[in-house]
Amino acid sequence: MIRLPSILPIFPLGGAILLPGEALPLNIFEPRYLNMVDDVLATDKLIGIVQTRAGGTPERPLVEAIGGAGRITRHAETDDGRYLIELEGLSRFEIRAELDEKTPYRTAQVDWSLFTADRAAPDALLTADRARFTALLRGWFAQEGIKCDWGTVDAAPVIRIVDQIAMAAPFAAKEKQALLEAEDGRARYDLMTALLEKKLAEGAGGTPN
Repeated sequence: MIRLPSILPIFPLGGAILLPGEALPLNIFEPRYLNMVDDVLATDKLIGIVQTRAGGTPERPLVEAIGGAGRITRHAETDDGRYLIELEGLSRFEIRAELDEKTPYRTAQVDWSLFTADRAAPDALLTADRARFTALLRGWFAQEGIKCDWGTVDAAPVIRIVDQIAMAAPFAAKEKQALLEAEDGRARYDLMTALLEKKLAEGAGGTPN
């Protein structure tokens, strides 16, 4: 079992979240984050992904308090000096305080206690209405012109669909953050269902009931 540290390097990203059990590919090219990857590869391979929010500066944007930690499971260095890495989501965390950097990248004191369920077996959502959820998803994807392999969707557990759509679909940053912060898989499913209903109603020129 991986030990979750009290201090974590954080990688601020606009419009990106990482949920437990999911994979996030990243193309690393900024020198400070290349340095971060070098450092974590030499230790526990853990990085915290946090969304940026309004405020701060381009060099140091403000970040959300809740993020998702992942472990580097794949990495490769390109000929032009970039890193191509993949993170496997382990657990969400809360930033308690940012630390005075002794490194070029940002680090934070973090608390994992709100998200102990992230390390348990995933909620299979056996009582989820798959047919209704898939119909909502099909409708929204058609509305947005998003292509999808529906055979893969139909074969996957509902919670995997919910989490992968939460990470990959073009939701607004605030919507992604709300999905990240949802208490568990059931709450994330309920929230995404409500979001899809709202978007379909707005796209049809109406308002949700």
